[in-house]
Amino acid sequence: MARPSQARLSPRIIARAALEILDTEGHQALTMRALAQRLGVRGASLYHHVPSKEEVLDAASQLINEEIDLSPLERPHWREGIAEYARGYRQVYLRHPNVIPLVARRRVEAEKALRGYDALLATLMRGGCGPATAAEAAAAIDNLVLGSALETFTAGFARPPEAYRPGYPALADSLMGAAGHESGLAGLDDRGFERGLASILDGLAS
Repeated sequence: MARPSQARLSPRIIARAALEILDTEGHQALTMRALAQRLGVRGASLYHHVPSKEEVLDAASQLINEEIDLSPLERPHWREGIAEYARGYRQVYLRHPNVIPLVARRRVEAEKALRGYDALLATLMRGGCGPATAAEAAAAIDNLVLGSALETFTAGFARPPEAYRPGYPALADSLMGAAGHESGLAGLDDRGFERGLASILDGLAS
């Protein structure tokens, strides 16, 4: 692989390469050495643009934040806007699930992320929430989105539903019922997300 000149490197190019490693190999594979190898440069060239792995992660998080569409939050009807925003937010992290453990407990510093939370909270307050309730609702939506993108409920049950019946009859009945839905067991995670989102929004509306 030809080595790009230092002039061709930038924090954004480095962040994009880091995101590719995270998406394809997982967070344990992301090291400055691996990043330099992917870009075909020496480590010193990376440090000229990004002083540390922490800054690389911040830049990669910024790229992901740029994928999140905030425009639904501008819709006149607060509930429809928040629902569409939450679905889009989840789809972004379904594309980048390996990043969730790295960003879930990081400080929120990226400008786009801060604007996203501000827009969500403003929409909740416009819908009638007080500031404290809006904060609780935003936390609930955030937890639902990131949790549902990180974990798959369905894949945890690898046996046919009936195979659970001898020891776990309620589990067998529930999985059988879920399998009878038009989207089947394969759609259970999506349906679970939608039910959780509706529960949050129904509670706020009431």
